[in-house]
Amino acid sequence: MAVSGFEGFEKRLELHFSGDDPAIGKMGLRQLDYFSLEKVLHAVQCTVVSAVGNKYFDSYVLSESSLFVYPTKIIIKTCGTIQLLKSIRLLADHAIKMGLTLRGCRYTRGSFIFPDAQPYPHTSFKEEVLYFEKDLPKNLSYKKAGVMNSKSCHKWHVFTACDEGHMGVMEDMLVDDSYTVEICMTELDRVLAKKFFRRFNDGKTGDSAGLEMTEITGINDINRNALICDYAFDPCGYSMNGIDRNRYSTVHVTPEDGFSYASFECIGSIYDEREELAEVLKKVMKIFGPATMSVSTTCPSGHEVWRGLAKAIEPLGMRLRSCTTDEFPAAGSVVYQTFTTRRK
Repeated sequence: MAVSGFEGFEKRLELHFSGDDPAIGKMGLRQLDYFSLEKVLHAVQCTVVSAVGNKYFDSYVLSESSLFVYPTKIIIKTCGTIQLLKSIRLLADHAIKMGLTLRGCRYTRGSFIFPDAQPYPHTSFKEEVLYFEKDLPKNLSYKKAGVMNSKSCHKWHVFTACDEGHMGVMEDMLVDDSYTVEICMTELDRVLAKKFFRRFNDGKTGDSAGLEMTEITGINDINRNALICDYAFDPCGYSMNGIDRNRYSTVHVTPEDGFSYASFECIGSIYDEREELAEVLKKVMKIFGPATMSVSTTCPSGHEVWRGLAKAIEPLGMRLRSCTTDEFPAAGSVVYQTFTTRRK
């Protein structure tokens, strides 16, 4: 908890592994037992509050955001003052015992609301990059760090690293037929944000209160095919992971007035119609009514799934303020767009 309020903006870490034994790919990292995962999470100061899985991957709602475990990929997304980067070495060591080697890493985050409250190594992006340089295995020598600026105060920080000796493999692993969209929203509509507060002494569990919030806010309508694992914190706050085949979506909400924040992230196929992503974005906006919003889209170079998003949401009262793009090794193209309401 920051002195001034809770830090909603998440840090996101994506790690990719590979092994020489083809049989490893069937379960791989999913063989990590719950006790081992909890030890890693405790080291960065968070814990599991709810979980669900299918034949493709395991999904965990954390006390501070989410964890997704695929056979050869792990994604951890944490808010607050969690020291996320401390998980890298621990996860890499666990993977080695399973015959897997860390081949690629991607780290992203927005601009913190309370940067002075962040502990080392998250005190600045420069410190984070230096920590990567020190802690990443030596085989991940092909690196790039970048800060994508906007006309607002929001910035998007990206760091990628990969095994240059396995670039062909890494291109297949990190840049497949999918895109990742990370949406960050601040200054939420006060009436809509109140739906993420629990009634005093409501007698509900975090799971049952979370289910109620999912239904009354319309979050369950974003993707009706998804199996949803949700959780409501006391007295306020909400997290949700949705799993649909090998794709996930996730929502996290800090509704307190003065530092309200909500995020939505999903993975989609680049072969889906652009209109599908635009419809998802419009549903998300209607649920939260943000005054400011940023959308980061990561996809294979040459694909433009982000085009048309601004035109789709302008009728909802927001306008595009800036759009920047950059290329990152074995991650593809990152496009960062910022929006504000017309009144700002």
